[in-house]
Amino acid sequence: MKVLAFSDMHHSARAARALVEASRDADLVIGAGDFCNRRRDLADALELLSGISVPMVLVPGNNESEAELRAAAPKDAIVLHGQGCDVDGMRIFGLGYAVPVTPFTDWSCDLPEERARELLANCGEVDILISHSPPKEVVDRTSNGLSLGSVAVLETIERAQPGLVMCGHIHDCWGQSAMVGASRVVNLGPTANWFEFD
Repeated sequence: MKVLAFSDMHHSARAARALVEASRDADLVIGAGDFCNRRRDLADALELLSGISVPMVLVPGNNESEAELRAAAPKDAIVLHGQGCDVDGMRIFGLGYAVPVTPFTDWSCDLPEERARELLANCGEVDILISHSPPKEVVDRTSNGLSLGSVAVLETIERAQPGLVMCGHIHDCWGQSAMVGASRVVNLGPTANWFEFD
């Protein structure tokens, strides 16, 4: 299975065009949150991806709520936020929002670490963990060196050891990857990231 994954599109028509074009070679597309900006025009942002004809799994970022994403997502898309799914035998679990709480104003969809732990408790053995927020101290540093990742996400990776963790949120780490035990963690960004599964 060829998986195309991205995060942090932020309503970019240019990024969306490239993703739609790339999706022609994909069996599954995963979007790890932040499709729009500050919870505005989400439906229009997702319409930019309407040319994607393969199955999609999406998690909300901190720029859209779970309810907003469920309402605006394509009808066949799977939206995950504290849930898992199975796509052609591939086990996937997703958690959206920013973890921990950001300093942004009340437009941002955030979770405290304690609530994230509760939502991640159901993440068992999975092939892919999609988390909008990266794990603490892993592909999570800003340009001035601040580590903004989630302890709850890190603990879940250490416990469940998914084969692959997809995240975004921290723009300065787009394209970076690292290992947590046997789990590969990739901060995706808004370009086409390719993964192959047997």
